[in-house]
Amino acid sequence: MLNSCPIIIIKLDIFTIMHPKVNILGVQVSSFSNQEMLDIFTQCIETKQKTQVAITPVNSVLAALKNEQVMQVYNNSEIVLCDSVPMQWASVFLGTPIKERITGLDVLPDLIQLCAQKDFSVFLLGASPGVGDQLSKVILDTYPNCNVLGTYVPPFMPVFTTEENDKMLEAVNAVSPDVLLVSLTAPKQDLWIAQNKAALNATLLVGIGGAFEVMAGIAKRSPKWMQRAGLEWFYRFVQEPKRLFRRYFIEAPQFIPLIIKQRFR
Repeated sequence: MLNSCPIIIIKLDIFTIMHPKVNILGVQVSSFSNQEMLDIFTQCIETKQKTQVAITPVNSVLAALKNEQVMQVYNNSEIVLCDSVPMQWASVFLGTPIKERITGLDVLPDLIQLCAQKDFSVFLLGASPGVGDQLSKVILDTYPNCNVLGTYVPPFMPVFTTEENDKMLEAVNAVSPDVLLVSLTAPKQDLWIAQNKAALNATLLVGIGGAFEVMAGIAKRSPKWMQRAGLEWFYRFVQEPKRLFRRYFIEAPQFIPLIIKQRFR
């Protein structure tokens, strides 16, 4: 039996989003175009409706299968983006095509441009030391009027201590940005946003992954032809083979048989 493509209705105080989502191994993934996404972002910010945006590649979906807490975070997020060509292919195979693949590397420059145009404020949280400051410089060189309110880099630790978590909240809440961009890798960043959502004085909460480094010019993105061919993962692997070997050669191959099982279940 093929999966249906439900229309998830997100009821906010002032407007309602008719929001199609597609079931990929239990994770409800948003199906809309990049422009539709930006229009929703604008509505959320202008009406001060707190919204979590999770950007999910294959490894995040597999993490959700193994961890019920991760699954709940994704399925409670208002927006869950398809950051993977294999996931888009899988949606077609399942009979419920996702309209467009939208990666963190696509979201970040488009969202920054939107913030500059609409005078939305931004705060950068996470990544390695110096990356946020370099990204802030690149943003202001490109959009001098963009309101980047600050950066904060927490120390690397699997789970933040209460003391460190309080520092992160204080850094964000001191300036109350319209957009909070969190670069802690997925699904850690998505868990952190969900756990602290109520306490954060920010409207659009985006787990952006490694896009900070790319937009800052510290890392390079793959050529367009590799993106279209679904080979962006290989380009990233060549850049960071030690860190990404397990993700791409041990975890990712589990995805195909699981999708086949879902299709014929």
